[in-house]
Amino acid sequence: MTLKTIIRTAMAAAAAAVAIAGAEAADISGAGATFPYPIYSKWADAYKKETGNGLNYQSIGSGGGIKQIKAGTVTFGASDKPLKADELAASGLVQWPMVMGGIVPVVNLSGVKPGDLVFDGDTLAKIFLGTITSWDDPAIKKLNPGVTLPSVAIAVVHRSDGSGTTFNFTDYLSKVSADWKSKVGENTSVQWPVGIGAKGNEGVSNNVMQTQGAIGYVEYAYAMQNKLTYADMINMAGNKVAPTSDTFQSAAANADWAHAPGFYQILTNQPGASSWPITASTFILMPKQPKDTAAAAEALKFFSWAYANGGKMAQDLDYIPMPDAVVALVKKTWTDEIKGADGKALIN
Repeated sequence: MTLKTIIRTAMAAAAAAVAIAGAEAADISGAGATFPYPIYSKWADAYKKETGNGLNYQSIGSGGGIKQIKAGTVTFGASDKPLKADELAASGLVQWPMVMGGIVPVVNLSGVKPGDLVFDGDTLAKIFLGTITSWDDPAIKKLNPGVTLPSVAIAVVHRSDGSGTTFNFTDYLSKVSADWKSKVGENTSVQWPVGIGAKGNEGVSNNVMQTQGAIGYVEYAYAMQNKLTYADMINMAGNKVAPTSDTFQSAAANADWAHAPGFYQILTNQPGASSWPITASTFILMPKQPKDTAAAAEALKFFSWAYANGGKMAQDLDYIPMPDAVVALVKKTWTDEIKGADGKALIN
């Protein structure tokens, strides 16, 4: 092999290494909420096939996602609990809603099928407070006169990790139960009066499936994927509603995103004859001045692609895509607030 051939071979190898490094750099890292994990996974797979660029998303809970984005260890964080404008400013972060969905009570009772049971907010709060402890309690029987309820102890399953799903669930309970609000309150992590903890929507789903007499709360896609028995709810209007895209959309329709500083918006216990009472948005968090501008720019391209191409995939998993008017507001926020070191927007 001549010296010229050796040099050419070495240069070709170096060019290949640069190309591989570039491909790796285009991969996006994210961490946080388990609520949107099914749809983020579906989007990531389709995006990888279309562009060759990957998304490494860790489904670790909203609390973990907030910590990681504040620490700068991921390209983006994901949380079902939105941060208020002052916390965003203090941390140098930008926040926007990515998709919406519903949180549902799920149970494991022999002979009970999805939609057979119905709860109102007060009864649900009493179950998770430990005030109601048996499935044949008069309060549950009164709501479900046509259902045979066994004299079986209720096994409460809740999240053990910092969770936006928990934030929205406990926010709802705080709105419908004065006892819950005063004794427990709402947050990503709370002091649960009763029950066993499980990590992630995945963990709660698995525990409910394995425990006769169990009740928990999960994002609707997990209930469907795991064939869990979900319950209907009595909403703010006093109507019995099932968890469906239409009832989630009814609750989401009341959101005034244009006048929500930092897109801070809670969708629980919304008015509307057909509104699902525990509807939630899930949010993305990114730095205003990312350290890795190439990864941040690629992440924004991914989210833009998801808004434009991911609506059908979201609906197939019973999520609600963000309305076009909201997407326009989000994209303006990207242009106005997420900048490189040169002060220029990372995406136009």
